Formats: sequence, structure tokens, C-alpha cells
Amino acid sequence: MLNTLKNILGFGPKVDLNELMQQGGIVVDVRSKAEYAGGHVKGSINIPLDQLNGNLKKLKNKEQPIITCCASGMRSSSAKGMLKSAGYTNVHNGGSWYSVDSELGN
Repeated sequence: MLNTLKNILGFGPKVDLNELMQQGGIVVDVRSKAEYAGGHVKGSINIPLDQLNGNLKKLKNKEQPIITCCASGMRSSSAKGMLKSAGYTNVHNGGSWYSVDSELGN
């Protein structure tokens, strides 16, 4: 049960974010525009969580690797679920934007 919950929230087996980026991945930061302006992953796309469903057209390829991030990992977990429900097949919760940024070596 605990492992299932960890996987749902994106805390399951660690994926290699650099490998996902080499496969054409994108980072979607779901924090507010003000939070994003205070610092973000270089090259990421900012789509606030409350605007995600209305902006799916910005994410054209449903098979492209997508790494969601936010401040702590909670909103990015919700975003991952929303994207999966919309038919996106390769979505990963990266957690906090800072940890994604650090892992990608930015």
C-alpha cells in the first residue's frame, strides 16, 4: 500500500531526468507566474496548475516525456494525474523545481 501511494505521488522508483531530456523531454512548471518569475528550471514551460487543462494544446505530443515540477511536489503530482487522465503517456513528477534544476545540472 505504501509503495503504491509513493508511486502515485511520484516518489516511486527514481527516473533519470537527464535521460528523459535526451529523449526530447520537457519540464512543465505548474507554479504561479509569480513563483516561476522568482526562479525556475532553464528552458521549462510555466503553466500554472489551475490553467493546465485549458492549455493542453501547448503539449502537442502525448508520447513526449514530460517532467512536472512545482515548489514541493504536491502540485506537480496533481499535474501528472491530470496529464495522464488527458492521455499523456510519459509523464513524471519531478518534485520541486529546485531538485529538478539540480539534477539536470543547471
